[in-house]
Amino acid sequence: MEAANRVVIAFDLYGTLLSTESIAEELAKVYGEGRAQSLAALWRRYQLEYTWRSNSMGQYKTFSEITRSALAHAVAEHGLTLPAHDADKLMRAYDSLQVFPEIPGAMQLLRENREAVDAYVFSNGTDDMVGNSVRTSPELGPYADLFRSLITVDSLKCFKPDPKTYAHLVEQSGKRGHPGEVWVVSANPFDVVGAKAVGLKTAFIDRPGRGWIDQLDSMHVPSFIASSVDQAIQFILDYQLAP
Repeated sequence: MEAANRVVIAFDLYGTLLSTESIAEELAKVYGEGRAQSLAALWRRYQLEYTWRSNSMGQYKTFSEITRSALAHAVAEHGLTLPAHDADKLMRAYDSLQVFPEIPGAMQLLRENREAVDAYVFSNGTDDMVGNSVRTSPELGPYADLFRSLITVDSLKCFKPDPKTYAHLVEQSGKRGHPGEVWVVSANPFDVVGAKAVGLKTAFIDRPGRGWIDQLDSMHVPSFIASSVDQAIQFILDYQLAP
């Protein structure tokens, strides 16, 4: 298929392909089963909150630095301590998060349609974090060749949902001037709203089945709501390639 007719799909990484909740398994080894789930949820909460603060203040720290600081915040909120060796171990584990159950099947669907799709990973993570997570993952690693590139925001020194991040995605995917030809697949509402606000198409991954409940802006709702990544891919293919 000619490049101009290929479908561009950019997949968010953390929370969409990779489960940030899966870090609880490693947290349990340090802090016990009883605290692990709560720590994992707080770690993710402060990780995202710190990116938004960074954007608002115009004071950039890398996603790796933010992730480490968010871990320290979550641990402190539980009244616990975080020795440096445990922080290092948990940060290494963050590069080996588990995928969601449907992801291997979704990647196989991409492989079956690779002649029609230009697939990308599009993430707040640093180049090293994203590269390690994709290439060394037992589930994602075998499919790493399906992604034309791993697009990060590190060079921009800002995070999603800053409009510059989506302009960067459009540029890097070869669609300058045509944002409506780029799909963002994400389970993060802020990412969906940010992409839609600058003209990209979006598929929201709603695994809990609650529907679209974000109330910030009724103008920027998802183009499609899917229960899984494979369902989103199939919808996009059917929509874009319909005769």
